[in-house]
Amino acid sequence: MIQRLMAHLLKLRSLFSSALGPALAVLLVSMLLGYAIFSRNGLLAWGGYSSQLHDSKAELKSVEAERARIVNRVQLLDPAHVDPDLADELIRRELNVGHPDEVVVPLN
Repeated sequence: MIQRLMAHLLKLRSLFSSALGPALAVLLVSMLLGYAIFSRNGLLAWGGYSSQLHDSKAELKSVEAERARIVNRVQLLDPAHVDPDLADELIRRELNVGHPDEVVVPLN
């Protein structure tokens, strides 16, 4: 009876030792798949990156528009050929000077 029990335990031990390699391989593959899906840079984070890219592109457009406005203003203030209307506007604003019949409408 003890010999049968020992033979049965030996068979179980052999079965577990032969199943250890494939079990470790399945565990490793499932860990890699979990990391590929749920990690900070995984598939689930892809949607967040898409919306962040969309927001960044919108911000880039507004910054480029502001830059173009500033470049235009700098070109109008070039000492070689100053735009008279812009110079008049800046002088009146800085000196707080206006004609009695003018109406000042701030555009801020």
